[in-house]
Amino acid sequence: MEVNCTGRKAVVTAGASGIGKVIAETLYLNGADVCICDIDKGHLKSFAELRPDIKGFYADVSCSSDVKHFLSKSKLEMDGLDILINNAGIAGPTKKVEDISDQEWQGTIAVDVDGQFYCVRSAVPMMRDMGRGTIVNISSTAGRLAFPLRLPYATAKRAVVGFTDTLAMELGPSGINVNAVLPGYVSNKRARDVIENKAKASGRSEDEIQALLLNNISMRTSIEEQEVADLVLYLCSYQGRHISGQAISIDANLETYSGLDKL
Repeated sequence: MEVNCTGRKAVVTAGASGIGKVIAETLYLNGADVCICDIDKGHLKSFAELRPDIKGFYADVSCSSDVKHFLSKSKLEMDGLDILINNAGIAGPTKKVEDISDQEWQGTIAVDVDGQFYCVRSAVPMMRDMGRGTIVNISSTAGRLAFPLRLPYATAKRAVVGFTDTLAMELGPSGINVNAVLPGYVSNKRARDVIENKAKASGRSEDEIQALLLNNISMRTSIEEQEVADLVLYLCSYQGRHISGQAISIDANLETYSGLDKL
């Protein structure tokens, strides 16, 4: 069975590095036209050198005007838009609830929730013009499990699941399928940064934090960025066109964040 996105026109937020970069490359290598945005100009420059056929734009997804500009330019670049990958997100603070500042709370929600809303609001009319569409919202296992000391992030990622459920019902009659993907412990720089912050906050070593995390995963393993990208590819393909309203975990069965909650 050949799974591809030939003829599709995709945008990926925060697509110049990490999971977003791998998703963008995977969609492109499997037939899609792709545009990305990112807030890091250095990452955009490096990505442009690596993938000159994928157009990159600067955009802060927490700024609605940036999002509108990015999607309008992408539509012009590709002559349409029918795939949106809402990948942009930040980890937020690792702190007790009483130590979280207004700025930390609001900043996390602005990127992780508001950003997805701004992208969908601009993209849906474009998808209706195409007569089809696929939206994949990147959530997290923190969207289904309690994640102590990560309250803003866990709240945002659970909001993404509810956001996805409602969009799937609202947009289904227009031929637009909407799903959330919930990665677990991904072996990348962002996860290493979270482990480092958790270690600093708890007084444990990074090796101890990683061991605790792996012990909560049935398969005792992290996952790779490419695995997340492959799942996104399937959801965007012809074979995945009737999968909608789902929150799909890819996490080697991460069962709990228990043991990571004590400072």
